[in-house]
Amino acid sequence: MKVLFTFYVPSGGVETLNRLRCEALRSRNIEGHVLYLRPGTGLINTQQANIPVMVDPSDAELAQRLPQYDAVIATSDYWMPGRLRRLGFHKPIIFEIQGLGTREQADQTLREGKDEILRNCQASLMPPTPHLMELASTHYPTLPKFVLMNPLDTRHFRHIAQPKYPVPIIAWVGRLDPNKNWELFLKIAAALLRQRPQMEIWMFLDYQLPSEETKNKFWHYVQHLGLQSNLKLYPNAPNREMPYYLSRVGDSGGLMISTSTLEGFGYAVAEALACRCPVLTTDSDGVRLFIKHNETGKFFAYPQVGQAVAGALELIDHHGQREKIRNMGEQHVHQWLSPQQYADSFRQMLQSLGVK
Repeated sequence: MKVLFTFYVPSGGVETLNRLRCEALRSRNIEGHVLYLRPGTGLINTQQANIPVMVDPSDAELAQRLPQYDAVIATSDYWMPGRLRRLGFHKPIIFEIQGLGTREQADQTLREGKDEILRNCQASLMPPTPHLMELASTHYPTLPKFVLMNPLDTRHFRHIAQPKYPVPIIAWVGRLDPNKNWELFLKIAAALLRQRPQMEIWMFLDYQLPSEETKNKFWHYVQHLGLQSNLKLYPNAPNREMPYYLSRVGDSGGLMISTSTLEGFGYAVAEALACRCPVLTTDSDGVRLFIKHNETGKFFAYPQVGQAVAGALELIDHHGQREKIRNMGEQHVHQWLSPQQYADSFRQMLQSLGVK
């Protein structure tokens, strides 16, 4: 059995999801291929995992390749199902509601794409994130809905012991876009440094996607806050290296801070927990799947800088609470984000749609 996953660009959480599920589905005799509409920094991760990938294929190339697939999962792009139908694909297409940004952006996308999706898709797919399930029920009440917890490669994302870093590290992972709120993170980092000047700030980001205007704005704000000497930028770090970095952050006595307005899932947070890196985060909905306040991580109210600083200092200074949160966070993601469980549920979904 072969399935095709489609998305705009190999970057962020959807690139991670596509790669992990293609790897997991192999154990259930399902071969996953991926189509992206343009290249991106995550493409190397997919290629290193030996997953067949197409980038911006022409209609002629796509029409030639489509007959081999038993089903297609189109993520976020409501125009893709219609394109596939026009190219002669008559098997099931599942519209995946993920990677849509803020609630307003997700609502707008699902409202605009309603006719295309209902005309061309047999079902919708999403993680158990409250705002996504609510929007799916609102816009597509008659479309069969499948809810699957995204997988995490817990064999790869686990704690890696290494020499302790000499100062605490405050980490951030994301894109330079408004939903990720990088400006809020820099404000929090600056306020923390006023109290703990020896800290380092590590930012892991996709440096290919932002415009030059956004990059200039970023560096101007860094200089405005006086963060240049404490900031280390890791542009386009390969996903396979992240367990090393996240473990180092956790062992340094530091933490990851997530400042997103809204997340459909929040892979960066799950990956941090798996590597025993404690997380302080906004309540961005999707992260509720694995953050329980003061048990597996900590929440702060958006956009309260003072509350974020207080929460970060608690995680740094209260060693008993910190170790409890590290232990429970690690245990939670290793227990609930199983690739094997995802593969079984995915196969059942296909079978219920008549794919054998």
